[in-house]
Amino acid sequence: MPQKSMAKKRAYEKIREDLKVDSKPKMNLASFVTTSMEEECNKLMMESMNKNYVNMDEYPATTDLHNRCVNMIARLFNAEIGENENAVGTGTVGSSEAIMLAGLAFKKNWQNKRKAQGKPYHKPNIVTGANVQVCWEKFAMYFDVELRKVEVREGYYVMDPNKAVEMVDENTICVAAILGSTYNGEFEDVKLLNHLLLQQNNKNGWETPIHVDAASGGFVAPFLYPELEWDFRLPLVKSINVSGHKYGLVYAGIGWVIWRTKQDLPQELIFHINYLGAEQPTFTLNFSKGSSQIVAQYYQLIRLGREGYQRVMEKCKENAMVVKQGLEKTGCFNILSKDNGVPMVAFSLKDRSRHGGDEFKISNMLHHHHGWVVPAYPMPSGAEHITVLRVVARAEFSREMAEKLVLDMKNVLHELGKIDPASKVTKINKEIAQRKIIVPKSNQNHKVLAG
Repeated sequence: MPQKSMAKKRAYEKIREDLKVDSKPKMNLASFVTTSMEEECNKLMMESMNKNYVNMDEYPATTDLHNRCVNMIARLFNAEIGENENAVGTGTVGSSEAIMLAGLAFKKNWQNKRKAQGKPYHKPNIVTGANVQVCWEKFAMYFDVELRKVEVREGYYVMDPNKAVEMVDENTICVAAILGSTYNGEFEDVKLLNHLLLQQNNKNGWETPIHVDAASGGFVAPFLYPELEWDFRLPLVKSINVSGHKYGLVYAGIGWVIWRTKQDLPQELIFHINYLGAEQPTFTLNFSKGSSQIVAQYYQLIRLGREGYQRVMEKCKENAMVVKQGLEKTGCFNILSKDNGVPMVAFSLKDRSRHGGDEFKISNMLHHHHGWVVPAYPMPSGAEHITVLRVVARAEFSREMAEKLVLDMKNVLHELGKIDPASKVTKINKEIAQRKIIVPKSNQNHKVLAG
């Protein structure tokens, strides 16, 4: 901290200059997180920025908007609630916090049942695919739960429901299914998982439930694939998380977790405080939290409605298809993503030697030559020998941008064809090594930190 103050204009200009080295948010195709909103919503966010959401008694209107969001999202996920009933759920800083809360609820419910049965309750486990986001590993580590991962395999990059059910035992607090894998955007087969797990539960007298991590796909599936059964229509799905700051179309900092019923959220996890002016419940890992993102989520829900969200998601899918088809026409790539999933394209080189480089070099050149942030990373355990590139088609990713990206990709491939494959160090690589802004170390450890 400097000893003396400086003029506010100078401080502003200094920080603004420092931030110029950041990538342009719209050209960051690594992230699922929203980077553009309407001016009216931006104004509402600025006007509510100084409100601490936790002060519910002082800001009852903001609390009401939060509760309306919970109810709308719960109904979007086909929760069984009456017209005048309130859903069970809460807003969070993002899906990571939402998953922590859902995991804690599963753990506490499992422990309570085991205690009532007079059985050991000290070794809980959770079953997921190896393709889960790193927040699941955090949950397991932070809250002392064994994480059992179903390995993926070449050609099948998500959790296999059959193998997942084989890993379940009486100590499994839940099976976590992913609606929109971070690695390739694919939806896991939650309906099949529910069917197989019901059979297993009936056979063994268990009650193993399902949590759906719909961080990326929760605002996609209801509008693009309304007939797909993945949510509370399936009896074993007890909780769902979704990121409002991804395809919920809000800036970073908002997630949601919804429970099927009140019984699925243990009451001992809900705390009641009275030192902010009135008694109020709280069930979050974080305490103080700004109101802006909650207001923004409500704005998007009522501004767009179901019709508007469907229109946005269709546009995202169309633009993802433009990128996919453009890449296919080059003849250089294998497409590892699915058409029916999160609007994104995951792809890998067919022949690395042909172009004198690999996916990491393509990622580097797209960034340094053309300004695009397109990450390269290895697939998870079981297919880690495969490296992929990923392009996420968000709402602000236009058709013109999609076409420009394909053109720039062709230029990169042309440049790589002129590079000596034996050349290990180029001027570009030296700059990358110094700046270390592409391919984070965490990606090399098979943890994709997406959005």
